[in-house]
Amino acid sequence: MTAKTIDRSRDLSQSLDKLSADERMKAASDYLRGTIAHGLLDRITGAMPSAGDVKLMKFQGIYQQDDRDLRDERRRQKLEPAYQFMIRVRMPGGVCTPEQWLKLDGLARQHGSQTLRVTTRQTFQFHWVLKDSLRPIIQGLHEVLLDTVAACGDDSRGVMCTVNPESSLFHAQIAALAKQVSDHVIPKTRAYHEIWYGAERIASSGPEEPFYGRTYMPRKFKIGFALPPSNDIDVFAQDVGFIAIGDANGLQGFNVAIGGGMGRTDNAPETYPRLASVIGFIPADKVFACADAAMTVQRDYGDRKDRMHARFKYTIDDKGLDWIKAEIERHMGSKFEAERPYEFTSNGDVFGWVETPDGRHHLTLFVENGRLDLAWLDTLRDVARIHTGKFRMTANQNVIIADVEADDRAAIDAVLESHGKAPGHVSALRRNSIACVALPTCGLAMAESERYLPTLIDKLEPILANHGLAEEPITIRMSGCPNGCSRPYIGEIALTGRAPGKYNLYLGGGFRGERLNRMVLENAGESAILETLDEVLGRYAKEREPGEHFGDFTIRAGIVREVTEGRFFND
Repeated sequence: MTAKTIDRSRDLSQSLDKLSADERMKAASDYLRGTIAHGLLDRITGAMPSAGDVKLMKFQGIYQQDDRDLRDERRRQKLEPAYQFMIRVRMPGGVCTPEQWLKLDGLARQHGSQTLRVTTRQTFQFHWVLKDSLRPIIQGLHEVLLDTVAACGDDSRGVMCTVNPESSLFHAQIAALAKQVSDHVIPKTRAYHEIWYGAERIASSGPEEPFYGRTYMPRKFKIGFALPPSNDIDVFAQDVGFIAIGDANGLQGFNVAIGGGMGRTDNAPETYPRLASVIGFIPADKVFACADAAMTVQRDYGDRKDRMHARFKYTIDDKGLDWIKAEIERHMGSKFEAERPYEFTSNGDVFGWVETPDGRHHLTLFVENGRLDLAWLDTLRDVARIHTGKFRMTANQNVIIADVEADDRAAIDAVLESHGKAPGHVSALRRNSIACVALPTCGLAMAESERYLPTLIDKLEPILANHGLAEEPITIRMSGCPNGCSRPYIGEIALTGRAPGKYNLYLGGGFRGERLNRMVLENAGESAILETLDEVLGRYAKEREPGEHFGDFTIRAGIVREVTEGRFFND
């Protein structure tokens, strides 16, 4: 980073009286140290005693939560909430070695209530972790070169990368680039090493955070790499999305899309989901400069007074796309070239065995909502013991046993068969479903999501079968609140929680992740949702055109109006 960049970051930290409480908290945190190390020693409570430390730990991949199923009973017994923690691993591009898998498995069995969860950002989360288990998990991850740095917090989150086997021509190259970018953009403070590894604090004459400064980013910042024709990472939901452009001669570079984000706040119409806007093409050697420049613009101009208005998408809409593009070019030191042609055909996963041109074989396994229970852990532990390739986590919460030699397929199939996990029939709707965790652990959840979506699909499958649509691929997304962790506002069918048993229903998103949906029911219960979907799916079965996707049909038939501006969805 240039000296000017560092100075600008310092300037932001010197006007704290004008900034939000969270900004002042970050500035006073001693570069994310706070009093976390002291709070971990407190045995009186299962929580972190300082509210500031709870927020700071997010920068280190850790969320403090409690079991909301037990809240009322514990309150009646005059007990503190059943505190526990969620730990999110930093795993750029979702790539994991068998050795790392076995370590994750062992830590989950010992400290994570015998469960792991594959997230919608291609990594793992440990749930139900007690405070005494935080350090053993993080130190265990370190033994296999994994960490949780910047998996949450106001920084650049884990970098995503397409893992669809059909896109494997450039996958190794792009996956390596995603890892390099992730290592490049994470905070440089030594706080993580001191708190979790017991490292000594080392004095330095240089700035501890040469890019982030004392106040880091205004809000989270997400980066992803997509390899057409697969848009499995939903590249238009990223703050910065790099769309790979290549030909038979290799990788040419990337189209760059900026300003995506799914989050919104209930009853706050000034907040909204937005799809990223493509602003041009860069050669591959400009990726780091482009990422730095985009983050610099957001760091310097993002809203630090109102956190609901602090994402990059709002900075872009406030300043104007052309102005932001020009600022990125200025910091990057070069102009964007004209956007190159590309095409996405799906944002889902390809299930079963796939052979790629390099002679490798890849098996994608459906894991409903990404929840790896003990049966799945047992199965995949035995696979990891004989597997010599890689595992890949998909952005749709599934697992790929990747880079398998042809001669090894039979052994992997035998392991899956012995555990009753051999790939079987799963309905098209279920294969294209995503849900966030929601209740009972997420503090933002207003309704069920992961625990309810499978039941709702059970009731939708007969409706689809009745209309002859049982094998029609339709994307369905569910979140327990409007915040959008399951990227619901892109789904052809989507539900976001409003209250226990009540959801907003949205229709009309793009099957390829290219269009937002619109609300058709507000604060509705299950019966109203099923009745509406039965009617619309019935019309789709009778009136659709050849090859027409469900989301496209709802717009052509006038059931919902198309979102043409990439941001407004329920007006």
